[in-house]
Amino acid sequence: MADFRYAAAYPMPSLSSTPPASVADARPLRPGFVLATASATCALIVLDTNVVAVSLPSIARSFHASFADVEWVVSAYMVAFASCLLPAGGLADRFGRRKMLLIGLAVFFLASLGCGLAPSALALNIARAVKGVGAAMLLTAALAVIANTFHEGPARVRAWAVWGTCMGLATTVAPLVGGVITQWLGWRWIFLLNLPVCAVLAWCASRAIRESRNPQPGPLDIAGSLLFGLGLALSIWALIGLPAHGFANLATIARLAAAVLLFGAFIQVQRVRAHAMVDLALFRQPRFVAAVLAMFGYAACAQVMMTFLPLYLQNAFGLSAVLAGVGMLPFALAMVVGPYIGAALGRRLPAMTLLSAGLSLIALGNLLTAWVAGSERYAFVAFGMVVTGLGAGILNGDTQKAIMACVPPERTGMASGISTTTRFTAIVTSVGVLGAVLAARTHAAFVGAVPLSPDMKAALDAGFISHVLAGDTAQATAHLPLALREALLSAAHASFASGFAAALGLAGIAAAVIAASVGFLGSRSGVTFMAPRLP
Repeated sequence: MADFRYAAAYPMPSLSSTPPASVADARPLRPGFVLATASATCALIVLDTNVVAVSLPSIARSFHASFADVEWVVSAYMVAFASCLLPAGGLADRFGRRKMLLIGLAVFFLASLGCGLAPSALALNIARAVKGVGAAMLLTAALAVIANTFHEGPARVRAWAVWGTCMGLATTVAPLVGGVITQWLGWRWIFLLNLPVCAVLAWCASRAIRESRNPQPGPLDIAGSLLFGLGLALSIWALIGLPAHGFANLATIARLAAAVLLFGAFIQVQRVRAHAMVDLALFRQPRFVAAVLAMFGYAACAQVMMTFLPLYLQNAFGLSAVLAGVGMLPFALAMVVGPYIGAALGRRLPAMTLLSAGLSLIALGNLLTAWVAGSERYAFVAFGMVVTGLGAGILNGDTQKAIMACVPPERTGMASGISTTTRFTAIVTSVGVLGAVLAARTHAAFVGAVPLSPDMKAALDAGFISHVLAGDTAQATAHLPLALREALLSAAHASFASGFAAALGLAGIAAAVIAASVGFLGSRSGVTFMAPRLP
């Protein structure tokens, strides 16, 4: 199939070049069990990533945390996750995908325990960062296992379809599961329930998965790993500070400048290394660039809504955690239907055109939702969610498939590292940028809606808007007289809806621009970008 041909820079390897399982590994190959185990592992990561969003207001109330603290509950995990994905992919190729999967499960298990027992927001965020390291090991290894088990043809197509369905189902149930656990058991059980799941997956992986690795691995790229990880961490740190400090803050500018220098050094290291962590020659292929760009747009403009939608539903509509989870079902269910629509369209449209169409749906859905966000009519908001969810569902499996199709089998760990790094870097970047827009617009709308009399100014401390953004409005106004409290709560709900609309409008515009770019690059998929040939 055309979707799974290697680009011209990578001639199709012969059958003998396909990396074999370890000679000493006598496990019978059961592709169905392998696919189920690897897909369930990926689904655990998606579930854990998205289920936390519904619990953020409860965590904020538990620790009396600010909006920045709540953002770090998501971002500490994402920073560590995204920073470790590329090196984790290389380690999986070198030392074995099965081994890396089992180590990742152990780290994820211990970090989940730490999250569930965390005594403070800081301890929770540290445990979340460790959990991100384990998740990076898990996801890159699991994706490489799938790509290495199903090499080509209909079996490979079906395998990625099953994988995409599992991701969609995990996304679908995550908000509801998070809401039920948070409201009925407490937010700590969101993390503690990972423990038995990790144990079962470890047993399945040890039984089902054969060991596989790159038969000709190069030396570990320690310098590249450090440069990339530090650069990504600094850039995300700067973005997370935007809601509180703004774009003109000296510390923010310094962090971004340092990140640019580190990324420049990383690219130079990759250019001169014989066995680079990232093969930069891939970025001379318009098809590969388009696939990576589509993944970025999907994650930044659609998946990031899994963080902001629960806050919007709880803040603007005053819903409980369970009802907020139910309220997100239109988005999540549409993500399940989306792949089937994508499969039908894929028989008639080129792959890049399909990716561009999915991004266009995301742009339309975001703009529709932004338009009606302040109307206090849930049915209108749900319609926008459905349109965005359909676009996200089309892109969910196809972006991963398009990226993995551009590399030979022995570098599937690298490809999964690039893919997942793009996805989660986009989410964290979008959380930072859209969070800054959300905070600024919410503050402006609140100031415009509330007459700041001397009594009102005295009642509001500097962290009031931060608590509103975090979903802790009730606690922030608990000490105020009843009449003043009701006025502030009403203004806070309307202001948050205005901020959410502004953030979503920006996401819609970004998705439209990326859709046009992917379409343009897709039209050039038969050419190769002119660039200095790399060693």
